[in-house]
Amino acid sequence: MITSRATWRNQPAIAGVARLFRDKPLIPLLILLAALVAAFAIVRPGADFPGFIAAQIRTAIPLAILAGCQTLVMLTGGIDLSVAATGSMAGFVAASLYTGPNSLLLAIGVALGFAALIGAINGLGVGVFRVHPLIMTLGLGLVILGAANAYQLQVVRTRSGVPPELRWLGSATEATFFPDSLLVFVPVAIFIIVMLRGTGFGRLLYAVGDNPIAARLSGVKSWHVLLVLYVISALLAALAGFLVSGLTNVASVTLVNPRLLPSVAAAVIGGTSIFGGRGGFAGTIVGALILTVADSLLSTLGYPEAARQVLFGSIIVAVAAFYARLTTES
Repeated sequence: MITSRATWRNQPAIAGVARLFRDKPLIPLLILLAALVAAFAIVRPGADFPGFIAAQIRTAIPLAILAGCQTLVMLTGGIDLSVAATGSMAGFVAASLYTGPNSLLLAIGVALGFAALIGAINGLGVGVFRVHPLIMTLGLGLVILGAANAYQLQVVRTRSGVPPELRWLGSATEATFFPDSLLVFVPVAIFIIVMLRGTGFGRLLYAVGDNPIAARLSGVKSWHVLLVLYVISALLAALAGFLVSGLTNVASVTLVNPRLLPSVAAAVIGGTSIFGGRGGFAGTIVGALILTVADSLLSTLGYPEAARQVLFGSIIVAVAAFYARLTTES
């Protein structure tokens, strides 16, 4: 028997849950996160719980920043598939240029400069030349990967690897429960949340994603908005790349690639619509934590990486379909 939309609306329990997900998505997301943490505590009763929490936060922070890139771009109805390549490039360039403490700012500055250039190219391609965001960012991501591989072959000098400052920032923990990477993430989170909720640029992102025709008729120059947006996304991806290289003590041209699909999943789980015009970063943060804890739980239960990738892909499809139906119902 096929359940119609009217039947769904006439079932109070289902309609109530649907309204909760639509109007206050943080509540069910936090409940799910707590359930996953409790499940891990049951599976590993003798584990160091404060250490586990710190490790999950430390691992989730780069993912949350990458998912923040997706959140910002998805608000305009797009997607940024170049964030993983940009983050990997930034981490590798910083490590290759680092020769000592005096070179740290130069290494990071050059990496951020390349990231800003990547973002500008994405913004011009999407905003001016009207290339679909998926095609533009996917294609540019491949270009970045090829260029980074070529650069890697040219770097024959031995360097000192990942800068120790980045290793400390990405992997160190204070007082067994405070990851030092929060020193980067908290300002980034405040920046994104304030930008979305309290600035004209944030309102323009929602407007362009919700109704681009109305935004254009009201005088909004969408290509200006998209240019700035993709530059911000690329710079945030570079920061995530620095943290990933510090967390893993590895710098490679594909280091961040495994986090691309989870970054999209975290944004979708957090309530950001892939159709644009709806979403926020607070839900994305919880979505990144949910995926990180779920990944740890599956690893503890012995599930391989392939099974976890299947899970992330299934989550994107299922949650996107669910939120799309909620949008239609509302």
